[in-house]
Amino acid sequence: MTDPFKVQGPALISFSGGRTSAMMLYRIVQACGGTLPDDVRVVFNNTGRELEQTLEFVRDCGKRWGVDIVWLEYATAERPADSWREVTFDTASRDGEPFMAVIKRKGYLPNPVTRFCTLEMKIQTTHRWAKTRGLKKADRIIGLRADEPHRIARIRAREANGGDPWVCRFPLHTVGVTKRDVQDFWNAQNFDLRLPNINGVTPQGNCDLCFLKSAATVQALIAARPSLADWWIKAEATTLASKPSGARFRSDRPSYAAMLDVTQRQQAFAFPATEDIIDCFCGDGA
Repeated sequence: MTDPFKVQGPALISFSGGRTSAMMLYRIVQACGGTLPDDVRVVFNNTGRELEQTLEFVRDCGKRWGVDIVWLEYATAERPADSWREVTFDTASRDGEPFMAVIKRKGYLPNPVTRFCTLEMKIQTTHRWAKTRGLKKADRIIGLRADEPHRIARIRAREANGGDPWVCRFPLHTVGVTKRDVQDFWNAQNFDLRLPNINGVTPQGNCDLCFLKSAATVQALIAARPSLADWWIKAEATTLASKPSGARFRSDRPSYAAMLDVTQRQQAFAFPATEDIIDCFCGDGA
């Protein structure tokens, strides 16, 4: 059987900055004999709302494993094809600048139905950069596990509808890797992402207060670190709504300002324990 981690180019490895995609990257590097082929590139998309621990983790994975990780951000430009910029750990945005640039261009806020933040800051930004490197089409290697079939199904459905010109591959899913396997892998390493791992989930991962995270999770994060709410409150106060629902990330829950207010009064909204949680995973959004 062909080793699914022995990636053949041209290919782009999507590195989210989390433990699962990092484990996938390690397995790929090992399967390739310690060095990736020249036409296999690793891309990390920074939105400016990742915590510093995530940025440090991406930097450390590259240094420890000898991998050249391309750091990309959305950037406003006259031509859509130029709406990206390459950064480094030192020059990466840390106050949501790429995210706010997308919001201002669109004129309204993203929401669970219209997730243009993912499309613009991750998928399209990567594609635009790739075209400048002569990669008009390549395999996308994504870190989805065997216990995430619903996410893979969404991507396959998008591919079937012509929504993604590249073929997506999921080596972790192919070999049956689960959350437990990822946890065991990192327990055996001499470094790790310095964010809490709760039953295989990192609540503070990806965008810190992402609107796709459950309301209870967002509220708990605000209670622990109130300053995280500042950017999200500012975004909801921009009043750039060109759509009726565009002034809020979520119309079905309290605003970020309201959640900050109740936590500062040492209170809390009683969000139901059975609240449906939309997967906070940017790799499958579009």
